[in-house]
Amino acid sequence: MSKPNPTVQATQAQITDMFAQSTTVLAQPNPNTFERFERRGGLTQALVFVMVAAVVSALIGAFFAPMHDTSFFGTLFSRLIGIPAQFLIFTGAVYLIGRNLFKGTGTFNEVTYSFALFYVPLSIIGSVLGIFGILSWPVHLLVFLAMVYYGYLAVQSSLNLRDTTSSVTTLILSGLASMWIGLLFL
Repeated sequence: MSKPNPTVQATQAQITDMFAQSTTVLAQPNPNTFERFERRGGLTQALVFVMVAAVVSALIGAFFAPMHDTSFFGTLFSRLIGIPAQFLIFTGAVYLIGRNLFKGTGTFNEVTYSFALFYVPLSIIGSVLGIFGILSWPVHLLVFLAMVYYGYLAVQSSLNLRDTTSSVTTLILSGLASMWIGLLFL
């Protein structure tokens, strides 16, 4: 009989905790809810959690790839690499723009962790429900709108930008920067 690996158990507990925190963030959407959790993790925990969404998306996408005339392995690897990369690019832009243009006071760890708490469950929902062809575009639209809303709340909390103009502008500029970088490199 093998001994339990404490590192694996700790990671599983953190992922379980993060799903519970995500449920709370999604059910009670306001900056104060994000504030309760923003310091309970950082970049490492956020990336581990985002990898959960990447794996789910990659497996679903790869399984259905032949139906869309795309490569099984191309879809699998592009999602396993692309989803965490896009998350880091976007949250990095949020942090840099919020800190430098609007004098936000949060840390990169707080930004990544806060964003992971809503990004992961919404991404998984989008991946699972996106399977159904006719539901695909409305589901992706609803997930996108939800991400914008929760992103707005996360910016207010993680960067301590409580006014609407700086929070919205940070999100818009970060989205544009993320798209631009994605077009150049991904």
